Amino acid sequence: MSESPKFSLQGRLRSFRYAGRGIITMVASQHNAWVHAAASVAVITTGLVFGLTRLEWFVLVLAIVSVWTAECLNTAFEFLCDVTSPEFHPLVEKAKDVAAGAVLITAVGAFAIGGLVFAPHVLKLLD
Repeated sequence: MSESPKFSLQGRLRSFRYAGRGIITMVASQHNAWVHAAASVAVITTGLVFGLTRLEWFVLVLAIVSVWTAECLNTAFEFLCDVTSPEFHPLVEKAKDVAAGAVLITAVGAFAIGGLVFAPHVLKLLD
């Protein structure tokens, strides 16, 4: 058995750089990431306007992070599919569709959470 490399601050900093590069790649290459970015900004701005509670922020942050995580994993999966099967293959198409479906499920869930959090605040404005 080989030993794991020793911990180094330089190695940890490199891993942050690689992760940042991955996020930039995802945002630059995926149109849906721009939709997620706009939605994230809208939710955060609206939350600041309404003065949400800590619990409301907690739930919204989890929803936002879930959508971004799903989009990142979907993008990585698509890149891997493209490199392993550059020619069309029906199973690769199905795999990509399932991964995209996971993003959709997460986004719909986040939208529902946003509705549950913001509806009482909107209803107060209408009274």
